Amino acid sequence: MDEPINESLPDFFSDEYFMKEALKEAQKALDQDEIPVGAVITCKNRIVARAHNLTETLGDVTAHAEMQAITAAAEYLGGKYLTDCTIYITLEPCSMCAAALGWAQIQRIVYGTSDPKKGFTRFSSRVLHPKTLVSSGILETESRQVLEKFFHARRK
Repeated sequence: MDEPINESLPDFFSDEYFMKEALKEAQKALDQDEIPVGAVITCKNRIVARAHNLTETLGDVTAHAEMQAITAAAEYLGGKYLTDCTIYITLEPCSMCAAALGWAQIQRIVYGTSDPKKGFTRFSSRVLHPKTLVSSGILETESRQVLEKFFHARRK
């Protein structure tokens, strides 16, 4: 009798996989001299939106990665509610973005590194939809390093 093949296949639907995709977006922001925050939104393990900060490019203080991703996902899915979606963000959302994610009724928020100055958890998690699940610390080191690289270059 043949023994079962026990090959380790890559997990294309893991939090780490999708956070790596968000990190690619953060790198795009860094390349454009934007604060390097990236986001992807998935629906049923499929990326439906990719975005990064565009506040400098657009001259718009609300053009955070999350806001750009929410708009793109809603347009792609054809509705304003993201109840079956997960957002992967390299940095903890600010209160504005957390509230927008709450209004969108996003199912899950996954972020890389905390933001002790402006992160929503510093103020209140009540801005989220009551059913929204939050996970943090996914690829935290990588998410923090891209931000440190940006701010270190700015301080020179």
